[in-house]
Amino acid sequence: MKTRYSSLLLFFIVIQIFSQNKVSNEESINSRKGKFFASWGWNRDSYSKSDITFKGNDFDFTLHNVKADDKPNPFGIKFFSPGDVTLPQTNYRLGYFFKDNYNVVIGADHMKYVMRQNQSVKINGNINTGNYTYNGTNYNYDGTYHDSQIVLTDDFLKFEHTDGLNYIYAGVNRFDNFNKLLHINTNKFEVNLEEGVDVGVLYPKTNTTILGNTRYDEFHIAGYGFGLNTGLNLVFYKHFFLQTTFKLGYINMPDIRITKDTSEKAKQHFWFHETIYSFGYRFNLK
Repeated sequence: MKTRYSSLLLFFIVIQIFSQNKVSNEESINSRKGKFFASWGWNRDSYSKSDITFKGNDFDFTLHNVKADDKPNPFGIKFFSPGDVTLPQTNYRLGYFFKDNYNVVIGADHMKYVMRQNQSVKINGNINTGNYTYNGTNYNYDGTYHDSQIVLTDDFLKFEHTDGLNYIYAGVNRFDNFNKLLHINTNKFEVNLEEGVDVGVLYPKTNTTILGNTRYDEFHIAGYGFGLNTGLNLVFYKHFFLQTTFKLGYINMPDIRITKDTSEKAKQHFWFHETIYSFGYRFNLK
């Protein structure tokens, strides 16, 4: 509780400091038409349960109500190595205000999706792979399954988009300033609300080991998605901003690669919720 109240107190202190610099023209706060902006940030994600169908030369089955989680690295870069910048769940956006209250944006949400291992789920379908060896032990899952229960152990299946669901999208947003409502009379600090929609494609790098096959892990355009978002945007000195965004979206991937054989595929669809924390810069090319 003390931490929350301290944060609120700090927020209002910042408002009061910036409010000392009065402005006489509201347009100096709200004028955004013709400006660009770019941002980078982190995200946390949650996913609905989904049915996942796997179809190959020797198997055709569906797992029902599969649970999955994200895989965050909240500190972003380890040891300040450039190669580690893609490890966390990151977000990139580039946008343009075509009106004071509207912008268009292109972006990429680098989310991660990891199927929970050792969960028990319902399975329907057929498997006819015969005996295979995994980590020195022989396994055989051949059979016809009708509403059977199966435990998703490593020897049976590992399935995760750990190098990113990689939702690449274009969107449009409405942008509203609340300085006047909050009695903030300065152009050096802005409180804004952004809400919008986006649509895009999924370009995951899916890490899959299934029924004794060699692990497969390659980028592939697997499907499409859309999202609805709303975010609180705080601008400092007209250019720098911090933003917290909440996004609710839907993903449908009917063409997920799972082995080196291009004919063997998986498909799934699910809802997701994403919380994004980002910082950025607003600028004018002129």
